[in-house]
Amino acid sequence: MSTVDLGEDLGIESCTELKNQLTPLLASADPLTLDASRVGRIHTAAVQVLCAFVQDRRNAGLGTGFAGCTATFTDAARLLGVSQALGLDVPHDNLKSVENAA
Repeated sequence: MSTVDLGEDLGIESCTELKNQLTPLLASADPLTLDASRVGRIHTAAVQVLCAFVQDRRNAGLGTGFAGCTATFTDAARLLGVSQALGLDVPHDNLKSVENAA
């Protein structure tokens, strides 16, 4: 099993780097864990990259999971409605809020 550290900042300016980091792993037969334990900032574009990556691996019959997800990461996925697409086990607590960095 391989683990990839997603880092602290998944802002829009980091999306190309994120895509370049993940692309070589699309066809890796080993189960893959994306470590989101340090994510303190995440932009919708980064979530889209992650969704496409997880879906492409799923379509190829390859497992991808997440570990150590920060509240920032899980809240962003929940607010964007992609928790299930990412395979996250997130409680249905709609009372939490995420700071709008805009």
